[in-house]
Amino acid sequence: MSKLNRFLEGVRVLDLSHYLPGPLATLLLADMGADVLKIEPPGGDGMTLIGPKGADGLSLYYSATNAGKATRRLDLRSAEGQDTFLGLVAEADIVVEGFRPGVMDRLGLGLDVLRGAKPDLITCSLSGFGANGPLAQHAGHDMNYLALNGYLSLVGPPEHPGMPHPPPADCTVGIMAVSAMLGALRHRDRTREPSHIDMSLTDAVMPTLTFSLVDLSVRGAPPARGREYLTGGAAYYGIYATADGGHVTLAPIEEKFWKRFCDAAERPDWLDRQQEPLPQTELRSEIATLIGSLTMEEAIARFEPADCCFAPVLDLEDAVNSEQLRARELVRKGKDGLWQALFPARVDDEPPSLRSPLKMEEN
Repeated sequence: MSKLNRFLEGVRVLDLSHYLPGPLATLLLADMGADVLKIEPPGGDGMTLIGPKGADGLSLYYSATNAGKATRRLDLRSAEGQDTFLGLVAEADIVVEGFRPGVMDRLGLGLDVLRGAKPDLITCSLSGFGANGPLAQHAGHDMNYLALNGYLSLVGPPEHPGMPHPPPADCTVGIMAVSAMLGALRHRDRTREPSHIDMSLTDAVMPTLTFSLVDLSVRGAPPARGREYLTGGAAYYGIYATADGGHVTLAPIEEKFWKRFCDAAERPDWLDRQQEPLPQTELRSEIATLIGSLTMEEAIARFEPADCCFAPVLDLEDAVNSEQLRARELVRKGKDGLWQALFPARVDDEPPSLRSPLKMEEN
């Protein structure tokens, strides 16, 4: 077992969440050695029905997101189920839940009850809009949250917003929740104080919009799709098609990299055009014509050696089999033959260990 997989040894986590956001957060905690028990209703997590099925009949999406954990089914609406759950809480460090605000209180398992069982408990609640505000009780999914927090307006071509994938809000809130829970653990170790963390999927992506918020503050408007230097307006930062139907990315933002690109392109006349007013429609068209005259193989041979922030667009299969990802050892196949995207860190030059399968515990 790698050092990373021992970081949180002794930390016990109860996970009441379903689908992706909460389970992704607790997956990462389990990767760092936390003992995660996923508590599910008698009918199980709805994610078990979504996507391709494994030999056990469960969704492989579900199994992948909950690897390295154990699961137990409890009826939290029953007195027996609640008693069992509170007994588990008494031995836990963290409880993660993904219900709409107020559901835990209606179940009779509100914050006061949980802290009665474990006074220094850390609780983390994940919901679409958070516990306060006019939308707190509204239903939604990832694309709805991105539509309402301004994120979606920045994605895609000038004509219309694009649909990002994987779902950014689901994934980002899981990662942000891990950060908050680790901070709360550190605080509790120093003070013995409990913490309740209220996180929303709508809020979680906002720190990733820091540059765009600066633009809004300074110019009174966010970046426009297809017109700004990082949204498609700059010729030196974009995606270009090759002659054989492939695509490449070009990003020589710094002057030295732009010079290397121009040299490799044999276009010295482009050197002084990098800072032309946006959108750089004419320059982009000229670069597109050049790259469009090359096959993917020819484009790689010409621009990769120049070290000018050029890269081909790989499909996922090519990416996970690439020399770079193989060398990092952070995406590997488990014993079941399925790819695992492990905790993305090497510690003391050692990659994380492969995850074990989800275990079903008796009630």
